[in-house]
Amino acid sequence: MLTRSISGIRGLADSDLSPEFIRSVAAAAHQLMESGVIFIGRDSRRSGRNISDEIIGTLLELGRDVIECDIAPTPTIQFMVSSTDAAGGLVITASHNPSEWNGLKFISSDGTFFGPELCSDLFKKIDNSIEPIAADRPGMHLPDQNSIQRHIIHIAGLKCIDVKAIRSRNFSIVVDAVNGAGSDAIPHLLESLGCNVIMLNCDSDLDFPRPPEPLPENITDLCSAVIEHNADAGFALDPDGDRLAVVSDKGEPLSEEYTLVMAADGFLSAGNSTETLVTNLSTTLALEKAAHRYGAAVERTPVGEIHVVNKMKVSGSALGGEGNGGVILAENHFGRDSLAAAALVLNRMAQSTEPISGWFSELPQFRMVKDRIELGDTDSDELFSKAEDIFFDADIDRQDGLKFTWDDRWIHLRTSNTEPILRIYAEGRTFEEARELVDKIQNN
Repeated sequence: MLTRSISGIRGLADSDLSPEFIRSVAAAAHQLMESGVIFIGRDSRRSGRNISDEIIGTLLELGRDVIECDIAPTPTIQFMVSSTDAAGGLVITASHNPSEWNGLKFISSDGTFFGPELCSDLFKKIDNSIEPIAADRPGMHLPDQNSIQRHIIHIAGLKCIDVKAIRSRNFSIVVDAVNGAGSDAIPHLLESLGCNVIMLNCDSDLDFPRPPEPLPENITDLCSAVIEHNADAGFALDPDGDRLAVVSDKGEPLSEEYTLVMAADGFLSAGNSTETLVTNLSTTLALEKAAHRYGAAVERTPVGEIHVVNKMKVSGSALGGEGNGGVILAENHFGRDSLAAAALVLNRMAQSTEPISGWFSELPQFRMVKDRIELGDTDSDELFSKAEDIFFDADIDRQDGLKFTWDDRWIHLRTSNTEPILRIYAEGRTFEEARELVDKIQNN
């Protein structure tokens, strides 16, 4: 079950992530990182403490200084690394996978995740299982108590966030942090922005009360709570706190695809109209349509946060992200960050006298269908060739599989990095239009 990709390592905690394997991972990361301290953080999974202790013990034995942040959002660790002279960071998390899973994300000295080449080098070192030599003197173990507070202060000080306007509205927000790493961070951020916070599933000592991914079907309790408390919005997180999904004042889930669109709409309406926004190929077309209203452009990358980040750096983009609720704000740090996403959504809410349901309905509206084909003995290249024949009248992007785009719809086909499947994402003005595109592939 162990998977390895540019998203890091994930596996079943009890069977795939043995102490020996974890030590080999820690040693490999140590060898690849420059000299300096390494930040360690984790989400709230019960298996995280033992994995963290194993990693810290290995690094200390190798002479590496470690700052332990305990339970903290992944973006908080990225922020701490990027704002100090640290060598990097390790986060123990399996992101949106179920609680029996765990894993590791690897952060470079600039606060970004390891890129494809560095991940390849890391996996080779792990496979070679070269036993590192213990240092003459062990490293120092420094517990950190202020990383989340420092992150919140930084978010509240961002130039693109109108804190005064947000505070003047006294928004009432229900937060569902899935008892994950954002259970303290998001409520405290919102309180610092003058919000009345109603906490739902914000106890990191408890297990996940729902499927961890903040999809509409998983956050029904949040939708009900927004109605019950007559709140202005609901915010839902994933376990490691890098993704944000939003529920409207009417208790309607607005799809994690639209978190970036809402953030961008507020960002651009504040005067950043010449911006080039960056997102991946599978993110909603609504981002382009919203950006074009302000004279802004959108550039697309292969799927994967590091690809978006690298393109943002090259293009000088101030805002980017992915359609899974991940928002990347360059002024903050180059990583998906639910705290930054929450502040940007609140910023957009403060720009309008209408409730969120009102101005959201005026955004470009699209519907997405996500499906898959089990490849088995099927040749993916053969499927791609058939797709080019079927969708001969579309613009084609070959950066990551095949994406066919028309003015008001698209379909993206890509092979999975971790499973023998072909992922199919399609979007149109209606679910029926998107479904029709998918059916044309599956029925041929």
